[in-house]
Amino acid sequence: MQTYGRDILEIADELTTAYVEVFTAPPFEHRDPGATAAAFRTRLGSDAERDGFQAWVERSADGRIAGFVTGWTTPAPFRTDRSYGSVLDRLGAEQVEELLIGAFEVDELGVLQHARGTGLARRLLEAATREHPRAWLLAWNQNHSAIAFYRHVGWREPEVRGPEHDIVVFVTL
Repeated sequence: MQTYGRDILEIADELTTAYVEVFTAPPFEHRDPGATAAAFRTRLGSDAERDGFQAWVERSADGRIAGFVTGWTTPAPFRTDRSYGSVLDRLGAEQVEELLIGAFEVDELGVLQHARGTGLARRLLEAATREHPRAWLLAWNQNHSAIAFYRHVGWREPEVRGPEHDIVVFVTL
């Protein structure tokens, strides 16, 4: 497994291809591959510049990317764009401050089809949390297999203090 910082941009095209393979397959089959690639590539460029950005990439024996995890340290003040507003709404400012600010935010976790069932997702999360024991992530509430996986590997859901949204928040123990 290889660890990256801002140098992730050296493999940006390859990582974008892997991302599209993961995030246009079920349950994300409604996503347009071209638009998904463009959006991820743009985000990756700015995400790599965030304080605390790190990524871990595992390759198959043939050299192809098998899986990846990216993230960064969640800054204060807590953002409200993208899904962050829903997180704040769902957990409340007190829990966000206590659990998320300063923690490692797992932004993307993907395992390609050819590497599923090998324990790679668990190993990728373990690599990230070994360096950052306080971590959190989001899952889309329709991605039932991911939600079951996070629960299975010991991530927990903080108390919901606000309205339900289409995201589920998980934190490390």
